[in-house]
Amino acid sequence: MFFLRVIGRALRIWLLLTWMFWAWVYSKTGLRRVVWAILHRGRPYEPLHNERIVRLAFEALGPTFIKLGQVVASSPGLFPKRYSDEFQRCLDSVKPFPLDELKATVERELGGPIGSVFASFDDAPLGSASIAQVHAATMPDGSAVVVKVQRPGIGPKVDADLWWMRRGAWVTEKLFTGARLANMSGVIEDFDRTIHEELDFRMEAENLREFGRLMAKYGIDDVRAPAPVDALVTQKVLVMERFVGFKADDVEAIRASGLDAEHHLRRGLKAWLMTMMLAGFFHGDAHAGNLMMMPEGPAVGLLDFGIIGRFTTEQRHQVMRYVLAFSAKDYAALAEVMTEIGAVSDKLDRDALVADLERVYSPLIDKNLADIKYEEILPDITQVAYRYGIKLPSEFLLILKQLLFFDRYAKLAAPNLNVFSDFYLVDFLFSPHAMGAGLDFNVLMPLLKKIQERHQQELAASG
Repeated sequence: MFFLRVIGRALRIWLLLTWMFWAWVYSKTGLRRVVWAILHRGRPYEPLHNERIVRLAFEALGPTFIKLGQVVASSPGLFPKRYSDEFQRCLDSVKPFPLDELKATVERELGGPIGSVFASFDDAPLGSASIAQVHAATMPDGSAVVVKVQRPGIGPKVDADLWWMRRGAWVTEKLFTGARLANMSGVIEDFDRTIHEELDFRMEAENLREFGRLMAKYGIDDVRAPAPVDALVTQKVLVMERFVGFKADDVEAIRASGLDAEHHLRRGLKAWLMTMMLAGFFHGDAHAGNLMMMPEGPAVGLLDFGIIGRFTTEQRHQVMRYVLAFSAKDYAALAEVMTEIGAVSDKLDRDALVADLERVYSPLIDKNLADIKYEEILPDITQVAYRYGIKLPSEFLLILKQLLFFDRYAKLAAPNLNVFSDFYLVDFLFSPHAMGAGLDFNVLMPLLKKIQERHQQELAASG
């Protein structure tokens, strides 16, 4: 049965690739313009761009490819802007699945008619994404909640897609050095793990509770995750507190509401860094649809805890040294950590590596965020990665992905915030919480002092 499903997915992918080719021909030859003039007389012509063709194909291929589309949408520094803009629809505007299927899933999972569980249930979805669909509802006590419902039949489709992705990654790594350096097989394996975690909403509910416990432990009350309704959590349905606010990249709405975007973004990123560095627990999918600026409170809301990164104490220490060395502009320490984690060979020319790291990374720290042009920096970073065979572990890549998310929001709404060098974001490492986190401060303190000294110099220079 699984083999037949794999063959079926291969056929569907081939048909979609064929459709993409003919859609491209249709749009480029002028035939579409003729058909448009006949069907839409009087309306301005709307060209069918390549990025839209690709996005429609991803959506047609289903949840696994939509998840990849979310990466494109949330990483404009890594992909052309027109593709990142087009793939924004993959974040929360995917075509909904039929309401009767959704209600059947809810009633089967919760063990009763919707009317007996909720005082009201909105038929129109608040959002529809790759894994699930979300609807607003009201509990009998009047509290506002959202009901997250898994797409029917998603598991077998994901397994078939991953089967092909593993083999595609293996072939690509054999053919291309860049694919080996990017650790495509490792990325696919990590993707396999995270997407299967996302398919069990009971795990997400526990992640929500864990984040809430950590915020309480650190005394943070303005960064929150929705509280799950414990009696209404199953593998395929998750009922939780409803948050109301604005997506992190909805700059116009945030400013119109009077919210201080820079303050909120700092608080959200700092809370994320604290859980990662002090507890080895962090939100692993902080795209714009999952980071909310809320007027009530005011507060920052983190949504969708299906993907979570976890570290041992040793890994936390390595990550912290990596981040602090970067922020402190200590490229010798950065090279040392990269060697320790196996990202580079211990037999290479260390001095040359340090010099190249300084050359390509300094602009990320020294420039104002608004002046950073990733399309100019990324080729240099890629060249250095090729030269030294840099291959970061998948956990580090997941962290980098989240930092790029936050960097994008800062560039849009808070250009004075530099995600890679702001002292405020790591000042919690001087707090009692850090002292009790089992970290080796004999190693960390020299880096912390360098960051503190640089911060004091910047304050003095600013007057």
